[in-house]
Amino acid sequence: MRTDGDPHDLDLIFRALADPTRRELLDRLREQNGQTLGELCTRIAMARQSVTQHLGILESANLVSTVRRGREKLHYLNPVPLQQMYDRWINKFERPRLAMLSAVRYLAEAGMTGKPDFVYTIYIESTPERVWQALTDAAMTAQYWGHSNVSDWAPGSTWEHRRTDGSGVADVAGSVLESDPPRRLVTTWAAPGQERIGGPSRVTFDIESHGDLVRLTVTHENVADESERAGAAAGWPAVLSNLKSFLERGHPLPQDPWLMPRQ
Repeated sequence: MRTDGDPHDLDLIFRALADPTRRELLDRLREQNGQTLGELCTRIAMARQSVTQHLGILESANLVSTVRRGREKLHYLNPVPLQQMYDRWINKFERPRLAMLSAVRYLAEAGMTGKPDFVYTIYIESTPERVWQALTDAAMTAQYWGHSNVSDWAPGSTWEHRRTDGSGVADVAGSVLESDPPRRLVTTWAAPGQERIGGPSRVTFDIESHGDLVRLTVTHENVADESERAGAAAGWPAVLSNLKSFLERGHPLPQDPWLMPRQ
């Protein structure tokens, strides 16, 4: 039994979560995201080979994402499969939103640390071109994101994350740092007119073919404060889950899409 369009079936996810050591590794990443293998070994007092094997299982289940910074390989808790499970079962019941997402909030260090605050990965049954369009087309983003992403997407151009209530108000604005369709998009994010020490946060979308699927990795770094961190931690899994449903089924999930916090 497979999660819709995802190469990682439920057996992999449940197998990964069944082991107490792997749950502890996820707890350690929840407490401090972006750790190296050596840091994780120290924190759980286990041999590198054993930790490597456990991390491999977590990566296979898409519960851990990795990114390289120089010679280091950093590990991140990836809650997107948990969000998909939430959307598939829990959210179908008309109950108040549970506190499940609080388990994926990150206690990242304030300021620029040289490593991303968040790294999320999702697999979508689509094409790189279609995923790129869904991220950059104003009409499409309005359908699954609740805001329209507006720009010509040329390097150096500005972009805005505009409300869809007819007001034309942008809750987020920034610049396009890199634009390589349909493979990579890098943008800055901040409240319009906001200037802060350390500069705006930065979001990178990496789009890769993965067999018949597309692997989309979202990296969010230089997060401003606890409010933005909380919004990103709760928001990105919901946005990516909604994007997947939109591209694979032709409609977003029956839930409130993520609206970026009005900073």
